[in-house]
Amino acid sequence: FLLISISETPAGLIAENLLKAKEIALNDSRVPEQLRSYLQKALDVALGLDPYLDAMAASKRYRLSFVTWCFCLGWDEYLVRFSGFFNDHLKGTFNFHCEQSIVFLMVLFSNFHSCPSTGQIFRMFVHMMRARKILLIGKLKGCSILAIAEELPDNGKIFACAEEPYLGVNSQEAFDYSSDGKKISLRVGPVADTLEALHAEDEHFDIVFIDADQRNAVQYYSFVMDNHLLSMDAVICVENTLMKGQVYLENVSDENVLAVRKLNAVINSDPRVEQVILPVQSGLSLIRRSPVPPDAVIESKTQVVKDEVFWGCNRRRILERLRLDGRVAYVTGGGQGIGRAFAHALGEAGAKVAVVDLVLAKAEAVACELSLKGIKSLALAADVSKPEDVQRMVDAIVARWGTVHIACNNAGINLNSASEETSLEEWDKTFNVNLRGLFLCCQAAGRIMLNQGYGKIINTASMASLIVPHPQKQLAYNTSKAGVVKLTQTLGTEWIDRGVKVNCISPGIVDTPLIRSQELRPLVRRWLADIPAGRLAQPTDLQAAVVYLASEASDYMTGHNLVIEGGQSLW
Repeated sequence: FLLISISETPAGLIAENLLKAKEIALNDSRVPEQLRSYLQKALDVALGLDPYLDAMAASKRYRLSFVTWCFCLGWDEYLVRFSGFFNDHLKGTFNFHCEQSIVFLMVLFSNFHSCPSTGQIFRMFVHMMRARKILLIGKLKGCSILAIAEELPDNGKIFACAEEPYLGVNSQEAFDYSSDGKKISLRVGPVADTLEALHAEDEHFDIVFIDADQRNAVQYYSFVMDNHLLSMDAVICVENTLMKGQVYLENVSDENVLAVRKLNAVINSDPRVEQVILPVQSGLSLIRRSPVPPDAVIESKTQVVKDEVFWGCNRRRILERLRLDGRVAYVTGGGQGIGRAFAHALGEAGAKVAVVDLVLAKAEAVACELSLKGIKSLALAADVSKPEDVQRMVDAIVARWGTVHIACNNAGINLNSASEETSLEEWDKTFNVNLRGLFLCCQAAGRIMLNQGYGKIINTASMASLIVPHPQKQLAYNTSKAGVVKLTQTLGTEWIDRGVKVNCISPGIVDTPLIRSQELRPLVRRWLADIPAGRLAQPTDLQAAVVYLASEASDYMTGHNLVIEGGQSLW
């Protein structure tokens, strides 16, 4: 064997040590032939893995320098055997270099049995893909199926199909006992018939798992691809594609191994997909549709117009354009209610979020919630009616993250009173927060955005800017929110040519803890009678709107009042 620089991967490092051990074994007549045989088998596996994985990667972008799981394959069988021979027959007879190699191998393999189970691996894929509908083809353990089901949302579904019943009574009892068992649909019978039925039902799947160690695996893969059972960004996972390293060994006659080798070759030569094989357990292939190249000739009965509608604006699909990765946002009034919902929505879409509230403890509580989700967050206290507080808020955000891309001006108050009894103090207090404070925030953030040539400002107005809610009396609130809309329209037209878009959201009556108080219950019954939707708004009803207005998907929208009130302003 020629020893090249192969130690860049775990497989290469093992091969390098095995080659050294083999050289010592060949030069010592005391080494039993059986030991040499096991050593050679382990060496064949180690030397063959990386080249095979490279050959089976449909795109050379997937050069597998990340083979960090390569010893979850069960190779320790060979190593344990020949290391045992060293211990039993040759203890003390080899030099330190050889003993180092064996100790290294034994330590390395001592942790392989802690490799994650198939169910754990699949569950992680489900989480990463945010999958909702899954197709399982083959015999997966009941505990693995249930583990996958637990990761699905409440409306998720697993279709598990197999030629014959194979799950035991315990598995079925576990399904029945678990609240996630309802997500699992077992289809027993000829798999080809099951796939035909799913195709007839127009089912599409986010992930398709196929066990390669079964007859007709090639046909199952082909049916899934030929009949479009995959959703747009779906992935096929094929298990057992390395058969514990047997598929790339020469002179293998086992029919199962040859069948898996054929399946790998079929997938690798399929121009519709890209494949990468992870050496996890007995091998796990990940397969996705190949992106359509710009110069591709698309066969169609009608002419295909390959414009931005086809490719996506700037080659970004619509859901990608709603992402806020790399953006910096703040939310005033973010410590509760609508502001808290906005902070979560912007963070989930990828933005860093500064949570701003009059009460620091409330801002810190929401920032803590965001941190638990892995969202970068910052808690700040500010009274938006005070110019110095607003400037300090913006300066703190810029000092932390360098800029502001998204300003969500949500802080507001509502003090109810009959118009003839509304005091000047109440009027000023309402306008100081709802309109003056909002103007100060728009101005402070706007200066940064105008300087950088980009920004999104989202102001919280109200349905009260369009109608007079009743029976409550709230003159100051209604008038201030009408002012928010006009301020938004004015800034929206004034700043758009410099890259800053300003829009507002007008919620209806939102179901918050205050609304559920004892004194407001009679009013709630009256309000419900005026709402076509028949219910109050939930904070989550507003989250998609704030993400849309904060994203590049709304770049052509400015000065708009986005009304979300269940139809109440129409009656």
